[in-house]
Amino acid sequence: MTQKLKILHAGALKKPMFQFAKLFKNRYQDLQIEIEAHGSRVCARQVKNGKQVDIIALADTHIFEDILMPQYVNKYYIFANDQIVLAYDYFSKNEADINQENWLDILLSPEVVFGRSDEVLDPCGCRTLLVWQLAEKYYQKTGLQNKLKSKCVDNKIYPKSYDAALSVSEGRLDYAFIYLCVANRFGLKYITLPEKINLSNPAYLDYYCQASVEVQGEEPNEVDIITGAPIEFAIAVTKNAENCEIAKAFLELVLSKKGQLILEDCGLIPY
Repeated sequence: MTQKLKILHAGALKKPMFQFAKLFKNRYQDLQIEIEAHGSRVCARQVKNGKQVDIIALADTHIFEDILMPQYVNKYYIFANDQIVLAYDYFSKNEADINQENWLDILLSPEVVFGRSDEVLDPCGCRTLLVWQLAEKYYQKTGLQNKLKSKCVDNKIYPKSYDAALSVSEGRLDYAFIYLCVANRFGLKYITLPEKINLSNPAYLDYYCQASVEVQGEEPNEVDIITGAPIEFAIAVTKNAENCEIAKAFLELVLSKKGQLILEDCGLIPY
């Protein structure tokens, strides 16, 4: 009987998870590997609702804490971090002029269309809202976050950052707030935001935590408050893993020196 390894992961991790699976397949040639990607909260809710997977890798440690532990996961391992960038393409409006000093003015110009992912489904969307709050404080521009929100509504909000990046590459958006690793995955150009607002540096934890976002909780009428913190990606073997030993071997690969090289190659910063 052919063994299977089922991996469920955040969309932002599509490239590294594919690379890990490819390398792992070389070691276990008779192994069938199934990979599925969604926004991190969607992944966690699927496991909570009974979906059987062996490995789950998410873009937010808080989701492990809030949804998966201790019923569905015993322990998770942080393996990389990242940052929020403003990504664009060669055909984006004003792409030749945008820089670290004027990006806000360009985004707020009437002709420019920008997007993000959904804060309820995907941590990148929630983190984008945190970045906007921090930008208002950092640049001392009262009302900035509301101006950005009012321009980024409806069909400019996507299920996950991967979808927003795809829309930039296909010309439906001029700009999108996404993870750096996703921008690299699509070969997009990007503006690096100041460390005090891009959620990349643990040294600015106290600054980040001044921002917070309310999102729909797991129960009706429940609201979760997400506080600003450095972006961290984490992985775990689930309690309902059917191939626990193989899942542990995959986890060891992700956390190994070879795994760190793969993560770096995919634009992530390994822990």
